[in-house]
Amino acid sequence: MCPYVNKILEFVNRYYLEPIFQDSGYNVVNTLTWALILGICVFAVAWLLEKWNVEVDDKFVFSIVPFILAGSSLRVIEDAGVFEAPLSYLFITPNIYFFVFMVTVFCLLLSRLIASSEKVSDWKVPFALLGLCWFVINIITLLIVEDITRPFILVAIVSLGTVLAGAIYVAFNKAGVSFVRDPLNMMIIWSHLLDASSTFIGVDILGYYEKHVVPAYLIDLTGTALVMFPLKLAIFLPVIYIIDTQFVADEESKRLRTFVKMVIIILGLSPACRNTIRMALGI
Repeated sequence: MCPYVNKILEFVNRYYLEPIFQDSGYNVVNTLTWALILGICVFAVAWLLEKWNVEVDDKFVFSIVPFILAGSSLRVIEDAGVFEAPLSYLFITPNIYFFVFMVTVFCLLLSRLIASSEKVSDWKVPFALLGLCWFVINIITLLIVEDITRPFILVAIVSLGTVLAGAIYVAFNKAGVSFVRDPLNMMIIWSHLLDASSTFIGVDILGYYEKHVVPAYLIDLTGTALVMFPLKLAIFLPVIYIIDTQFVADEESKRLRTFVKMVIIILGLSPACRNTIRMALGI
């Protein structure tokens, strides 16, 4: 075989396949690749929703939340070793994102079909309920195969993230910063502070380790996962401000603004939920 082909295969195996087969986490190469794929997928999904005349508003974003919980809990089922290879590879990043996306699209189409029968006035209600049922099934599955060994983890992470988000709301609101009054903006702040809380408690208190490249580097550099809190705020507070001030030209811009906020919420809430469930079960 051509030596160049061997080098290419070795590169692909080292940076892409082994992290999936061994569930060993992320490296600089696959992180940049998954980020690029995510960007492409974001534009593709936005185009698809527009083609299907799906109104991307606050209600739609909140109807997506059960599917975020379902996807995160499905990842924990894989962490628990319920699935065996090669099926388990389907539920490891980035493959699981495509799987969850396809199931979510199927539920969306099914919900719109149900609504078209005029038995349901708003298709987002059955859509959210389908996601909630999926999440409940995943949790039941996890409780069958695992025990809740750290019940305090859920309370600790949710309390810490919520208190910090509440403090930011009060401080910014008193200072006259209006963007905290937007429910989606607060959802972004809350979800990413939950993620930071889960990382802090997992790494600094329970001895877990961070798999993502940049957070892992900063945690090693500072010696504590507390760095996740200022990191999250330093990134997402300016991002929220930019989104709210730049995407205001017309209705199309406002829809894009809501869609981008939904993506940011997913990026925070998904790992937060997975980390919290996993640690509560002692996995």
